[in-house]
Parts: sequence; structure tokens; C-alpha cells
Amino acid sequence: MFTVNPFVELSGLISPLAMQIFVIVMVILTIGGTILDMIHKKNAQYFFENAKELKKSATRHVPTGEKISIIVKTLAHDVATSAEFCGFQRRLAHLLGMYGTIIFWVTSVIMIFTYPTSSLTPMIYPFLWHLGALMTCIGGYWFWFILRVDVRAEGNPWHRIVMADLFVLALVATSTFGLLWSYFQSSGMSGLSTLFLILFIVSNIILFGGVYWSKFAHMFYKPGAAIQKHLAEADGSRDFLPEPVDKPKEYGLGIKRSEPQNY
Repeated sequence: MFTVNPFVELSGLISPLAMQIFVIVMVILTIGGTILDMIHKKNAQYFFENAKELKKSATRHVPTGEKISIIVKTLAHDVATSAEFCGFQRRLAHLLGMYGTIIFWVTSVIMIFTYPTSSLTPMIYPFLWHLGALMTCIGGYWFWFILRVDVRAEGNPWHRIVMADLFVLALVATSTFGLLWSYFQSSGMSGLSTLFLILFIVSNIILFGGVYWSKFAHMFYKPGAAIQKHLAEADGSRDFLPEPVDKPKEYGLGIKRSEPQNY
């Protein structure tokens, strides 16, 4: 199972061209949904207008070389290692989901566009495909059942679902159905294999077709916001916030009454 390209057998039912067109359509849906989200929420407009206002409050000019260095460090630290999450469990769950999803998507594209009918697919690609799906499932289920903010901090039930949850649920469903489809396909159980293939396709359509209504586009905004934050610290504008003072933190005795659960 882990060393077999699941799309090779699928090519006997669905042509490689149809699979490739499906992937392209999903990419178009992602781009279109993100653009519509930006237009509706005016994220990009706010970002650039805020950057312009911050520039007026800057106390020093940041050289181009320093800006590039800040951008590279932000991508390498804040984005690549999810440094914004201070809690170890939350950070690890996010990293598993993020890198698992990237591996899962990239290897899917490679196998569909390069080895859709070839039984000589290098074993590394199907292995990484299954590994990426497993990582996404572990990170996603860990987040959903244990780490969700509104469950721990606000006491809501784990099964409470709102539109913002569409992204993580569709993402985990896609990885889960993909693994089950591959397993039953390799086991020769055609009925269950077909069932989970259909669920795999539907969950992909929901995931990429629901970008406008989910938090999918959010992952494109966060790197830009992190970069802007560090640039604002470097030029002195600091997002209109005062400079930190060198004083000990004082939270009062109330903080010792219970284990901190808020984020």
C-alpha cells in the first residue's frame, strides 16, 4: 500500500487527462475563492493602507538589505516553524498538519501529472503521499479533539461546527478518505475502494470549492502579517503600539488558581 501509486489503478477507470483537469480546476477554485475572500473582507486593501499609515509613523529608514533579512528570517522562523504558537502541543499539531498537507498535495500532483499510468513510479512518491496524509490526519484530529480554542477556553462541545471549521474538517476528511481508498484498493475490495474514492473526490471539491467560506485563505494572509509586524518593529512604527518597558510581569495571584487554557 505505502509503495503503490494509487492513481495508476485509478487510470483504468478515469483517464489521466480527466485527473489532471480535476487538479487544475481545484487550483482555479482556490485562486478564485481567495480573490473573492480578499475582495469581500478587503484584507489586501487594509494591509496596504495600514502599511502606508505605519510608514508615516516610522522613526528610522530600514535599508533594503535589512528588509530582505527580516523577510527571510520571518519566513524561516515564524512561518516555517509556526513560532507564533507558544504551546508545544498546539505548535506540533500545526506543523504536522501543515507539512503533511504540503507533502500530500505535492506528491499528488507529481504522481497525477508524471506517473498517472506508470507502474514504475519511484517508491518515494507513494510513500511520501501516504506519510503526508497520515501527518495531516494526526495533526488535524489532535487539533480537533484536544486543542481547539473554543472547546478548552469557552467550554463548547467538540462537535460544535461553524463555517470557519470547514477548512480543517475538509482537509482531515480528504486525507482520511485518501488513505482508506488506497488501503481498500490495495486489498482488492473494489466496493469499499469505490466508496472511499467517491468520498475522496467529494471532500476535495468541498475543500477547494469552499475556500471563500472557510479559513483556507487565512494561511496566505498570515505570512504577510508576520512580515509587516517585524518590519514595523524595525522602523519604529510598531503598529502604533508603545515600546515595551523593562519591568517584571505582574499578573496577580489569580493566575495561580487554575491551569492556563486560554490562547
